[in-house]
Amino acid sequence: MTPDPGYPTGRRLTTPRAAAVAGILFALLMGTAYVLIRLSIPADPADSGEWLEENTDYVNLALSLLPFAGIAFLWFIGVVRDRIGHLEDRFFATVMFGSGLLFLSMIFIAAAMAAGLVATYARSPEQMLGSGVYSFGREVVYRASTVYAIRMAAVFMLSLGTIWLRTGTVPRWLNILTFGSALILLFTVNYSLWLVLLFPTWVLVVSIYILVANRRRESETMGVEVAPEPE
Repeated sequence: MTPDPGYPTGRRLTTPRAAAVAGILFALLMGTAYVLIRLSIPADPADSGEWLEENTDYVNLALSLLPFAGIAFLWFIGVVRDRIGHLEDRFFATVMFGSGLLFLSMIFIAAAMAAGLVATYARSPEQMLGSGVYSFGREVVYRASTVYAIRMAAVFMLSLGTIWLRTGTVPRWLNILTFGSALILLFTVNYSLWLVLLFPTWVLVVSIYILVANRRRESETMGVEVAPEPE
């Protein structure tokens, strides 16, 4: 069939090569933000709020990194979906995509609440600490960033790992790492908040694997293209 000359035509979009770097960028930004927060804010959500007087500079730096980490994570989701391609299962893909968005939502909610606490304390420290606003906000930050966000990250890993297992698109060691890390985050994150770093570390490993696999695939394709024709 001859295309209608009056109808606009185009070509199929392809994933940019630099998109795979998004996972590495997310891991660095999120990991840095988590370390700054863990070093600045006590793990106990019932703390007295002394960190608001001494460590707000590090907290503000961490909070400023989180939006960019969230943008990079959205690109990372696109990268892993593109790698699965037409083999993607609708059910598990929906769970993966939804849990990834919920993870980001909880992180942003916690970050916004923490930023609100810092700003309110700067204006009226004694009034905020004595009114119960700090206790409420501190509990929301703790629960949104651990109980909800990290468990949504674990669900993201479990659903993606299930897709990988069914499609066979990644090696077995990466599946074992994915399921093991997800179970740790799902059931033991409350014992140590440093375990939160397991998620950006996993994203870093996956992103490096995708970069290496893509580079190997491009090399093999170029080798086929430049191979001389048999005489």
